[in-house]
Amino acid sequence: MTNSFGAAQRWRPWSHPTPRGVDLAFAISLFLLVTVWLVLDWVFGLGMAVWAAQGDQSQIDAADLAHIRRTQVLLVVVLTVAILAGINRAWRTVVAQVLAALLVGAVLMAAQHQWDTSHTSPGCIRYAAHC
Repeated sequence: MTNSFGAAQRWRPWSHPTPRGVDLAFAISLFLLVTVWLVLDWVFGLGMAVWAAQGDQSQIDAADLAHIRRTQVLLVVVLTVAILAGINRAWRTVVAQVLAALLVGAVLMAAQHQWDTSHTSPGCIRYAAHC
């Protein structure tokens, strides 16, 4: 007798773990891709936009907000890739993407903190009910 159920399980990505070489190749390449994207976006995306603004605060603020938005999108993409790698049982890729998500989250947190500290309301000096 033939087992018709075995052929249906072979195409499912969660039916067997991803081979170690493929998993390591994806883990390393995706982690490096995220890191390089963060550096290039910071240097060319944000840095060049601030340089091109030539002191115009509204354009600098727009560049900062655009950088924060791009970093948020990258965080969603990295977490989505980590979930897909988990479905495909590529555990090294999951670990690399979680580390990349922590890196992107730290960059996002630093950018948002810098935005918050540079845009405080000038009238509120002490913490009170009217502030």
